[in-house]
Amino acid sequence: MPFINDDFLLSTKTARRLYHQFAAEQPIFDYHCHLSPGDVARNRQFKNLFEIWLEGDHYKWRAMRTNGVAEKFCTGAASPYDKFLAWAKTVPQTLRNPLYHWTHLELKRYFGIGELLDEKSARKIWDKANEQLAKPALTTQGILKKFNVKVVCTTDDPADTLSDHREFARSGHPAKMLAAFRPDNALAVHAAGRFNTWVERLAAASNVDINSFGAFTTALKKRHDFFHSQGCRLSDHGMNHCFADFCSDKVAAGIFDKARRGEQISCEEHRQFASCMMLLFGQLDAKRGWVKQLHLGALRNNNTRLMKSLGADTGLDSIGDWPQTQSLAAYLDRLDSENALPKTIIYNNNPTDNYAFAAMIGNFQDGSVAGKVQFGSGWWFLDQKEGMEWQMNALSNLGLLSRFVGMVTDSRSFMSYPRHEYFRRVLCNLVGRDVENGEIPNDNALLGPFIRNICYENARQYFGFAGL
Repeated sequence: MPFINDDFLLSTKTARRLYHQFAAEQPIFDYHCHLSPGDVARNRQFKNLFEIWLEGDHYKWRAMRTNGVAEKFCTGAASPYDKFLAWAKTVPQTLRNPLYHWTHLELKRYFGIGELLDEKSARKIWDKANEQLAKPALTTQGILKKFNVKVVCTTDDPADTLSDHREFARSGHPAKMLAAFRPDNALAVHAAGRFNTWVERLAAASNVDINSFGAFTTALKKRHDFFHSQGCRLSDHGMNHCFADFCSDKVAAGIFDKARRGEQISCEEHRQFASCMMLLFGQLDAKRGWVKQLHLGALRNNNTRLMKSLGADTGLDSIGDWPQTQSLAAYLDRLDSENALPKTIIYNNNPTDNYAFAAMIGNFQDGSVAGKVQFGSGWWFLDQKEGMEWQMNALSNLGLLSRFVGMVTDSRSFMSYPRHEYFRRVLCNLVGRDVENGEIPNDNALLGPFIRNICYENARQYFGFAGL
């Protein structure tokens, strides 16, 4: 039997029934990813397996470095095939790492390749995959069709033009590619040089002369309006933790002016300014009926030496251990007290926060929307089998797994869509085991909608995109 077979990860008869009958054929609603909108709009055709698979994948780079692979084969100047070969040599060493599962699942689903990847099979797999990459079915737009992706939400700065989204919308492709508003730069007054450079970009995009804090917030509101006019219905924030050191607009204005003059901003001032901005963004999202996403707890750019030479998003990040719950509760409560708490998804990067986050969401459900505040899927270091099970167990025990809006790719790679299949197999295996243990009724009328909803329908209803 091949390694990736019909019953991969499905350890019981019930799990296999649930997956094949209710989960396998569900469409994909990818509401958080880091795919390049330009690659989608221009229907990029990848030249080889390196471009589509290794070009920006820091998960693989981390494994290769750990395996003693020199940097030139990760992010350096080695040839595409030599980089692929270095990865092929690494794959056998990834046993029990999710990369081993993902690698072979992706080879199977994209290219029909069931052979295990290693140094000996590398050339054959390279040639076979490259032959198929030359066909229309595996361009970026072809991939969206192949995996039945209904919606893909990219991650976009407020100063972005969204021209690629408009170009794709004119293509007639059945999928929707929509922006998600990611205003992290608006909080970064503690890095005055970077902040001021970005403010000038924002000024140009909004056609606002940003000479004051009031003008700054006006520009952001204009961009929020613009994103909404382009179909955006989500925001996203990547933070160490929530900010809840609330201050007046007058205090925030003083901090803004200091940053614009290039003066040093204290840690306290940064927290105050960020808290003020996050309140504004929550209010804007609530007014527009958007969903707010909070990605919390990543400790980024830990290796100074490599960061200087390689830059961000190159595999130098880790799990942080900041206290999360008190500031998160204060932030959500402040918005709720103003009747300005939007639908919200909170993601944790540290598994020790699973139960804390699963409990937190129950404090702010108000009966207006099923699952208004969501405990997000296993993210980054937790988007593997064990991390997914931990997240779903915590949500099941303290909330309603039945209202969960399911998995995201959270990826820069167009080879990542089998992660939805991976998640669905983990979900069905988890539920199937409970059924066979006698802990859940073996009733298709009960189980079928439960599985289908988590895979797709809950997200479709929660985000409210028309025409799906």
